[in-house]
Amino acid sequence: MAPTSRRIGRRFPDYGWAWPTNGLDRLLKAVLLPDHEAAQAQVLRWLDANDIDAVEFREHRLLAAIADRFGKALAEHAAYPRLAGLQKMLWTKSRLAMREAEPALKAIVEAGVPIMLLKGASRIAVDPAAQRGRVAHDIDILVRPEHMAAAFDVLRHGDWQVSTGVSPQYLKPRLAAVRSMNFFKGSYGDIDLHQVAYDWSQADAVDDAALWQRASPASFSGLDVLVPSAADRVTLAIGHGGLDAHTHSDWLVDTASAIRAGSIDWSVLGDIVARRHLAVPAAVALSYLEAEMAVRVPSEVLERVVGMADRTGASRIASLLQAKPRTDFKGLTWLSRGVAKQLRMRKKRAVRERELPGVEWHGRRTQAVDGVGAAAPALSQQLPLPQAATGAAQAELDIVVQMDVPPVRRRIEMELNGGECHFARLRYRKLGKSGGRLTLRFRGKIRVDQADGALVLSARPSRQFRQWEHEQTVSTYGAVPFRIVSVSVSPLR
Repeated sequence: MAPTSRRIGRRFPDYGWAWPTNGLDRLLKAVLLPDHEAAQAQVLRWLDANDIDAVEFREHRLLAAIADRFGKALAEHAAYPRLAGLQKMLWTKSRLAMREAEPALKAIVEAGVPIMLLKGASRIAVDPAAQRGRVAHDIDILVRPEHMAAAFDVLRHGDWQVSTGVSPQYLKPRLAAVRSMNFFKGSYGDIDLHQVAYDWSQADAVDDAALWQRASPASFSGLDVLVPSAADRVTLAIGHGGLDAHTHSDWLVDTASAIRAGSIDWSVLGDIVARRHLAVPAAVALSYLEAEMAVRVPSEVLERVVGMADRTGASRIASLLQAKPRTDFKGLTWLSRGVAKQLRMRKKRAVRERELPGVEWHGRRTQAVDGVGAAAPALSQQLPLPQAATGAAQAELDIVVQMDVPPVRRRIEMELNGGECHFARLRYRKLGKSGGRLTLRFRGKIRVDQADGALVLSARPSRQFRQWEHEQTVSTYGAVPFRIVSVSVSPLR
């Protein structure tokens, strides 16, 4: 390991405490050790001790890289057919995801929006040979903030669905406060649209602009795109993965790949680490790769990063807790990490206070009343404004709806929109597990002059899924059909 002012230890609270251990460490060594025989010995030990079908997607991603590295050299092991099949399946899904995304990416570029690829997509653009070993089921793209609305519209009008379940009318005026949005389409399409490359807790406006200046042109499926500089690819990998308890661990593979390519401006990397407050996860990652994987990190760089991490004060402990692989957690460690993560989330929420305040009408249960409504429940219904309200600046609405709810605890989500304008989210939390007929009343005010014709009341899912194939998922999160029992509109002069 490169010398530093002190030795990195494996005991808490030093950075080696958060290094991967046991099976995860073996898989990473099988991918990253430069000694082919030593790496192969690691994967054979892992395969002897583990069932491929019993481990999680985190391990599957690394196993795909291992299958790509060793191929038929592992053919004598009993697990080889499953390993080869796993790699083929994951590679096929990655290719299908790329194929689904290509028309949308092309449309965004043709709309005059430059695209920068992030994460696995950027590695593949730099090194197309990495496709067989780098799982990329989602495509992460970065656009400049001034282009966010244009990219959003391309995806929206291309029938891509926002994963949060809210409507485009709700999201459009709030785009400035959104770091990223996840879009689904079809069985495999998955695009993460970013306007900020890093987490809000790692924000730095000066470096946001510099990131674009340092980027290089590349080609991705025949499309002209940009990729981050080598230094940025390393810090982005650490920023996205280094505080995520190794939910995915191929970010370390991406980091090692960028370093071994030999084109990193280490001075720039150190400056990014300082600006983005990444010293602790960077100290963990770089010291691990240097000590355990023979990835050459200049000694002065590692010393600078470790020195910055040592000076972070109390936040150093919180970052260490978030960097440690979650499979190593025990009771108190798990609880402490949860507290540390919540503190980081509070900082993110503080940044999001820039968001336009959302209007929410909270429903209350009421007795069914006589009224004229749709004969059958529907997911969307119009609410025509009466002539008396059209001349008023504001109007108060009193809406009574009826629905048959499943026997589960859940949120009921609805939206009131008019054309492209969003007026309110209608929400009710159903605490009981009993199902059956539910009658709800919602009251609130709207600006009539923004209604753009008839209002539309729509049921929304409380969470979006690519496929709604399980009945329990639909019952717990799906949009609930409703019928309108009554609507009264009171003009406010």
